[in-house]
Amino acid sequence: MCLITSNEDLINSLKKAKDNKMQTVGFVPTMGYLHDGHLSLIKKAKEENDIVVVSVFVNPTQFGPNEDFDRYPRDIERDYKIAKEAGADIVYNPEVEDIYPKGASTFAVVDGDITKKLCGASRPNHFKGVTTVVNILFNIVMPDRAYFGQKDAQQVIVIKKMVRDLHMKVDIVVCPIVREADGLAMSSRNVYLNQDERKQALVLNLALAEAQKKCKQGNTKVTDLKAFIKETIEAQPLAQIDYVEILDAQTLDEIKEIKKQALAAVAVKFGKTRLIDNVFIDS
Repeated sequence: MCLITSNEDLINSLKKAKDNKMQTVGFVPTMGYLHDGHLSLIKKAKEENDIVVVSVFVNPTQFGPNEDFDRYPRDIERDYKIAKEAGADIVYNPEVEDIYPKGASTFAVVDGDITKKLCGASRPNHFKGVTTVVNILFNIVMPDRAYFGQKDAQQVIVIKKMVRDLHMKVDIVVCPIVREADGLAMSSRNVYLNQDERKQALVLNLALAEAQKKCKQGNTKVTDLKAFIKETIEAQPLAQIDYVEILDAQTLDEIKEIKKQALAAVAVKFGKTRLIDNVFIDS
């Protein structure tokens, strides 16, 4: 187990490992401040690969103006210890200039409605930054498989499209959302919540789970289910809704009725903290 900060050292380490024996590389890209959701990705990667690389990099290009880049939680010593215990072989913690050399002006952009709705609507350059940094990290790590959490559902769909469109030789493995005992989806941003915000944030999972039940019971109209989710969330005085959407689970196309698997996704601010959550819904 080692902590690597330079691209060259990482590339050389992985080359030596592959030269000694044909080994598969699993990759878990993170922005750090690891929690059990990240650990589930690391453990899954360890089950399926010989070498597991975990990147810890708070990517500046996916943050917009007045977002939380500067205050995003960082603790590499903590992350290194946690990743090691979960089974990681290498923690890669580059500096910004290692990822974006001076004068860098090249981006990987997934165009179309897929990046303009949900989080892309309120964070217009977010996915441009996400796809660019993931592309760069894939080029450095050269993984056989890369592991992402379902909590960032739109991100997963966008990255899958990028990999398909650019014929990248990496398998994208999606792992289920990991939740706290009370149902709150695990997120590095949960540490921002005060006691009242934390308590009220439980409404996200509650509203989505109840919408699932209503659909199973026969109410498959998207307008009805969205209205129910909104009403339930708005009952919490600290909740400020960014979006509530129910879309096709594979394409994110708009739908009027749930006839096959759909994705119900929400983004809501509690105080200054923006949280996202989602569930799959089918009839």
